[in-house]
Amino acid sequence: MGEAARAAVEAVASHVAARWEAAEGVWPDAWLTIAGTRIAVEVAVIAPAGVARGSVAKPRLRFDKVALRLVDGLRAAMSEIVPDGEAVVVTITAPIRLASKTAAALDDVIQARLANPSARADFKDSICGNQVQVRFVTGVSGRMPKAVGFVHNPDPDSDQLLDLTQALLLHVGRAADRRPPPGFTGDRWLVLADPDGRAPIETWRQVYAQLAPSTDFKTVLMAPAGGRVETLTG
Repeated sequence: MGEAARAAVEAVASHVAARWEAAEGVWPDAWLTIAGTRIAVEVAVIAPAGVARGSVAKPRLRFDKVALRLVDGLRAAMSEIVPDGEAVVVTITAPIRLASKTAAALDDVIQARLANPSARADFKDSICGNQVQVRFVTGVSGRMPKAVGFVHNPDPDSDQLLDLTQALLLHVGRAADRRPPPGFTGDRWLVLADPDGRAPIETWRQVYAQLAPSTDFKTVLMAPAGGRVETLTG
């Protein structure tokens, strides 16, 4: 393990009062022993390459009926047209006054770019009075959603929200695809190491909750800088 991964495992072991040891071989990264039970621990170091430099403000996400309906519709539509191994991440500023027209315009933008791989750079524009950003992510596990959407107040930097989402899509998916050897029946934990601690834990939780990935991890933990450990799920 690298320095950041080792520090994250040590922090988790201290947090849960467990003994840990580095694993030998290709899976897992480490073992925790709690009350005589061994837990397989996998570590993904997501910073600095996976997250934009600079502090990340907590996004003020919107979960009103209009926002939820638009995001749910986007996910349903994109799940049918986004190719396997890819994902689309969309951010939209609130309030949304023309939800149907906004959704239709977004659908047109995304379909046009999916049809032309050379045009899949980030899209950023105003649609029906709302600032919209679209990011196309490749190399995504089939265990992750093909579409992720956020409706938020105009305050936060949506570029950073896109970066955080992309980091989780890629790193959580890759970890989930690392399969245990046949016959393994124990628990798997995933530790996401964020050594620079750029994003507040509430931000990571909100983004992870929107992904709702299909994984076998019983617990997913965040290990920011300074030895802290926070639970994302489990």
